[in-house]
Amino acid sequence: MLPRAGRAQTAVMQVFVVEDSLPVRERLLALLQELPGAEVVGHAAEADAAIRGILAARPDVVLLDLSLAQGSGFDVLRAVRPAAPQIDFYMLSNFAAYPYRSLAEALGVRGFFDKTKEFERVREVIAERADGLRRH
Repeated sequence: MLPRAGRAQTAVMQVFVVEDSLPVRERLLALLQELPGAEVVGHAAEADAAIRGILAARPDVVLLDLSLAQGSGFDVLRAVRPAAPQIDFYMLSNFAAYPYRSLAEALGVRGFFDKTKEFERVREVIAERADGLRRH
């Protein structure tokens, strides 16, 4: 795997997807495959697998579900952020009430999206990030 500086030169934003719902995960993966400048480097459905995968891949961005088959997105954030603070996290959830958004923000997420109302916004944000990376 190339170091972060090498990846910036290739203008590819690496993304890791953490989602336990197969239909939602497949939708996210399909959405990311359509975006120029974005590359999926891994995915997981459980917290432990996500933590191992993210720390091994060191992606630029993680799309992270709040509620997982085993553990939670908060468990992933708490484990990964101290070891890899340069990774940007964007959280998705059906539980978009204030307490969840507030805790996610306190744990360092860059965005929090309601799956039922803001799913397309995820695409917009990731496309903007990938486009910005390609221009530099």
